[in-house]
Amino acid sequence: RSKQTDVAVRDDVKDYYGKILKKTADLKSKACVPGAKPTRGYIRKALDELHPEVIARYYGCGLLVPECVAGCRVLDLGCGSGSDCYVLSRLVGQSGHVTGIDMTEEQLEVARKYMDYHTQRFGYKKPNVDFVQGYIETLREAGVEEASYDIIISNCVVNLSPDKASVLREAYRVLKNGGELYFSDVYSNARISESLRADKVLWGECLSGALWWEDLMRLAEEIGFTVPRLVSANIISIGNEQLEKILGDYKFASATYRLFKLSKNSEKKGCLVMYDGNIMGSEEKFEFDAKYTFKVCSVYCYTISLIEASCIHAFVWFMLNSGYTICMSQQKLSFIWSCNDFPIFSCQSSNSHSGQTEVEPDVNFDCCSPSLSRFNLLYVLRWFSAQHGNKEWLFEFL
Repeated sequence: RSKQTDVAVRDDVKDYYGKILKKTADLKSKACVPGAKPTRGYIRKALDELHPEVIARYYGCGLLVPECVAGCRVLDLGCGSGSDCYVLSRLVGQSGHVTGIDMTEEQLEVARKYMDYHTQRFGYKKPNVDFVQGYIETLREAGVEEASYDIIISNCVVNLSPDKASVLREAYRVLKNGGELYFSDVYSNARISESLRADKVLWGECLSGALWWEDLMRLAEEIGFTVPRLVSANIISIGNEQLEKILGDYKFASATYRLFKLSKNSEKKGCLVMYDGNIMGSEEKFEFDAKYTFKVCSVYCYTISLIEASCIHAFVWFMLNSGYTICMSQQKLSFIWSCNDFPIFSCQSSNSHSGQTEVEPDVNFDCCSPSLSRFNLLYVLRWFSAQHGNKEWLFEFL
């Protein structure tokens, strides 16, 4: 595509979202309608505090609120009227900051109009949010500095860009090491034909500009992101017979992915990960993505004492820290127990069948997941083979 064509596409999108659409009900399809996934209580509470006009101009395809955002610097690509920005403004707290960037002045007028309203509603002394007019493909021109944000979100916006590679490349540039791009967007089951990509309504409805999901994987790898982690996905029902007829056999899904920016020299090793259970709204389990869920499990201390007193103890490692116990064999993780009655950090050597040998394993809180620096609630243990006399230990995520 030529630069002239890209400019024309952006102008069409600005007209569609600035002049044609005035409220969510004006959308002609269900592509940009949020799914029915349950919203955590503290997020619903923040939503209830938003001004009605901000909510009325919401065009996202999924509520984007990653975990553990308190004190973080967050950038919203294509912030629109600011609904996601204001929810995050509430959650990052006075010490955090949220920046929204959008190319549509009409949308930004609504967002800026209610800055004082939300500052007072949240009980802040000063605003912790600002809004910038600019293009998400050229964040540098909008004054967004390199490595300046902990988290970037984007809600059903990347598909509207004619240059998605530049969007992802700029997101990577402005993220800090360990930072995360957490975004929801529309994806297609195949590359969209050029004839459909030229349809202004289909593009504005987040359909003909949708990425083929395999192109997302390719772009992420080329730019330097980690492999995209799928968080959730929903099949899109277009809900418009005329548009469905034009689209033919193309199918679409709304999906949320999380992409991380790792430092170049970060270690990529297998680990045992134990969840401490303190993430707000995820006290019993933390759903990192569609594949990995970290759970808190408890067993009475009496059961632990039984194992310690039995012959099983010679084949099990105990790690006690912060009120949690890991018991693992040399073949696999055997148990995860919660026990607040053990105040010490100790391990029992599996090579010793007589008596107890104290060993201090190497503990690394920044081992394999860049999110750990932000969550700060996942305890990661690495045992070096030299401490065990066994080079074939199996390390795996729970």
